[in-house]
Amino acid sequence: MSSQKINVAIIGLGFGAEFIPIYQRHPNANMYAICQRNRESLDKIGDTYKIEKRYTDYDELLKDPAVDAVHINTPIPDHAAQSLKALRAGKHVACTVPMATTVEECRQIVEAVKETGLTYMMMETVVYAREFLFMKELYEKGELGRIQFLKASHQQDMDGWPNYWPGLPPMYYATHCVGPVLGLTKAEAEYVSCFGSGTIREELQKHYNSPYAVESTHIKFRNSDLSAHVYRSLFDTARQYRESFEVYGSDKSVEWPLIEGKPLVLHTAKKPEPEIPEEVESPDYAHLLPEPIQPFTTGGVYDADDHQHLSFTQGAGHGGSHPHLVHEFISALVNKREPFPNAKQSANITCVGILAHESAQKGGAIIKLPDFTLA
Repeated sequence: MSSQKINVAIIGLGFGAEFIPIYQRHPNANMYAICQRNRESLDKIGDTYKIEKRYTDYDELLKDPAVDAVHINTPIPDHAAQSLKALRAGKHVACTVPMATTVEECRQIVEAVKETGLTYMMMETVVYAREFLFMKELYEKGELGRIQFLKASHQQDMDGWPNYWPGLPPMYYATHCVGPVLGLTKAEAEYVSCFGSGTIREELQKHYNSPYAVESTHIKFRNSDLSAHVYRSLFDTARQYRESFEVYGSDKSVEWPLIEGKPLVLHTAKKPEPEIPEEVESPDYAHLLPEPIQPFTTGGVYDADDHQHLSFTQGAGHGGSHPHLVHEFISALVNKREPFPNAKQSANITCVGILAHESAQKGGAIIKLPDFTLA
């Protein structure tokens, strides 16, 4: 293994603090700096993890020549501007989802990556969760047979979340369900058609001029006979938190449980009818990681209640994905290869959701993904 060390700075220390000890133990990373506007909180976290370099000003951090890469964990509206600033300052970028909030912002990031030759990775948790990795392993071994259809959902009660969340159109933040349906076969979305359903209460509608309680999207894959169905809800829809992903193959299919914490259901073709389904526990995939960060797929910082961010506790621990995300980003930099998802793939995944909402506003009109999102 290379001895190269990447100096990483984390920006945003709510959810972002979950990644600090992972970078500290990764053999090719140096947890160099942290950045947060609140000095008191910044110093508390810096003292806890013994990080000397601390910034309250993002622009000042970007002037630091020792910073090789930034990991952005700030509120969604800030992602695009901060990613672009970092790339133009000569820093590699890992950014939590989604990539941006407009198609134009996605285009600018893709172009900035091309112009600078730097690396961009959207840190989509689901495509590194143990359940996804289990289905990916079945697919790569050929056990699923011919893939026939994919489906995913992300349902969550966002009442009480602050700032930009109230009334957010469901598909604006669709990467957790779009990512896995495209990610299994490394496919690209060619076009989408989406319908809105139901109505959220009036005080929520005014924020984005969007009435939909649920948005349901079909995605047509490019250069493929496949399509996928994804759906999302955020308000006024009774449902336990669910980030589901299902794949239907000619030989085997895998379905997500209806209740969080229950086993996956594996269906095998041509068995006697009662024997077709079986419940299976998804194995952990810590063995794919460097030994020092393997414990973070099931424990580590997440065991401490005072460190757990609401998105983590509500989201069933993100399927042990955090150390896999860190390793993918760092190993891509060390080995000078493209990460998954790279800038174009991240744009394709993110733009599906943005354009799906536009489709819903147009009564389900077919809308094509822009060329800059395609390889």
